[in-house]
Amino acid sequence: MDTNITMHFTIEELCASKTADKLGIANKPNTQQIINLVYLTAYVLEPLRLAMNEPITISSGFRCQLLNQKVGGVRNSQHLKGQAADICIKGDLNKGKKYFDYIRYHLPFDQLIWEHDKNGTYWVHVSYVYRDFGKNRHQVIDNLEKK
Repeated sequence: MDTNITMHFTIEELCASKTADKLGIANKPNTQQIINLVYLTAYVLEPLRLAMNEPITISSGFRCQLLNQKVGGVRNSQHLKGQAADICIKGDLNKGKKYFDYIRYHLPFDQLIWEHDKNGTYWVHVSYVYRDFGKNRHQVIDNLEKK
């Protein structure tokens, strides 16, 4: 049974990982990580989904420490805290840029990256940090090649 965070997103899809499944890694968030996923979804992912009026595929959301290592994530990745998601762009770079620009100009975020690898696969990385005091950084990185 899936646990809905919002109308269109579940905890399960934000923790799903083909790599974790393949390697038998239990990619399960703790309570604080779930809270962070709720904020990310409520403030960024669901508003983006509603604005675009189409499904959005998350290719990577929460990652436990072992999974993050296996996929080559950085040691301080916001995925580890449940504060980041990668939005899958399947062959439609215009759609990806539309998502990127909408988040950039209309939604709160901590970090927003238009990323790609050497094989030409693109995705939008977005993070959100709930802060009682202070603000998200609004750091934007355009056209980052992941090695």
